This record gives sequence, structure tokens and C-alpha cells, in this order.
Amino acid sequence: MAAEHTNPPAEPAIFVSVDDSHRVELVLSGEIGAAPLRELEEILGAPPLAEAAEWVVDMNGVTHLDLACAYALLRAATLRAKPAELTIRGARRAVRRTLRHAGLDTVATIEE
Repeated sequence: MAAEHTNPPAEPAIFVSVDDSHRVELVLSGEIGAAPLRELEEILGAPPLAEAAEWVVDMNGVTHLDLACAYALLRAATLRAKPAELTIRGARRAVRRTLRHAGLDTVATIEE
């Protein structure tokens, strides 16, 4: 019997880049689950994201998104004096489903 080859879970990665004082890009990759939730919440609540008017979230490399992380993104974008304009790009079908379950499709532009 041949051994099955499985890929180990992708390590989560979170990067922030600033285009200018109003627009920030958040790049997520790997499995964004319970383990990186605290780090994600800290990044979402700190400058430059907390101060930016527009967020672009690149999810091309996300293999899994936990519902709690999707809610963290929703809270951070909307529970501000002025909600951030949110665009999510490149999310896989399963990730888009999680985003919809969290209600992000009602406050964000989700691009494939």
C-alpha cells in the first residue's frame, strides 16, 4: 500500500503595507484560525489599520479562515467612529463562504 502524501497545515502569515495615509493593504496567508486570532485582532486595532480610511485585504494565500477571525475583521472595520471602506480580494470559495457567514459581504466589496 502506497503512503498517502498530505500537505501539512499552512502556517498563518499576516503582513501589513501602507500605500498612503488613507489606504492600507493587509495580506493574509495560510490557515487563519484560532492560533493567530489574537495577533490578527492586535494588528486590526493598531496603527496603521486603525487609522486608515480604506482597507484592502488580500486573501489569495488563505487556505482556511476561521469564523472567529472573520468576525474580528468585521468588528475592526465597522466598530469605529467612521467604518473603513473594505475590499477583500482573492478569497477562495470556502473562505468567501465564511466571510458571508460573518456578514462581511454586507459591508465589504468581495472580489474573486
